Amino acid sequence: QLQVVESGGGLVQPGGSLRLSCAASGFIMDYYAMAWFRQAPGKEREGVSCVSKDGTTDYHSSVEGRFTVSRDRAANTVHLQINNLKPEDTAVYYCAVLSRALLARQCVLQSNRVEVWGQGTLVTVSS
Repeated sequence: QLQVVESGGGLVQPGGSLRLSCAASGFIMDYYAMAWFRQAPGKEREGVSCVSKDGTTDYHSSVEGRFTVSRDRAANTVHLQINNLKPEDTAVYYCAVLSRALLARQCVLQSNRVEVWGQGTLVTVSS
C-alpha cells in the first residue's frame, strides 16, 4: 500500500524558513512524480510545487523563487524548502503521489492526477 507521511511544519515568523519532508512507505518514489499542495483556511487546495521522475520541477507562480522541491533518492523522500515565508503561506501542506502514467519529465499541479495524499502538516506564519 502506497503511503506518504509529511513532517517539518510549525510556527515560523515572516521571513523565516522551513523544510518540509515527505517520506514514502510501500513504494519507491523514483517511479512516481511527486507534488506538494496546500490548503489555507477557507480556500481550495492548490498545487504549489512538483518534481517529475527525472527531476524536472515546476512551481506555482506565487511561490516561485521562494520554494524549492527536491528528491533524496537514497532516503526515498521528497523535501520542500520554503524561504522568505509570508503570512499568506499559512496552510496545511500535503504531499501527493502523482499518477504513474505521467512521462519521465512530466509533473502536474492538478488534484485530479493525485493517486495518494499524505495527511498534511500545518505551516503557520505569524509574528
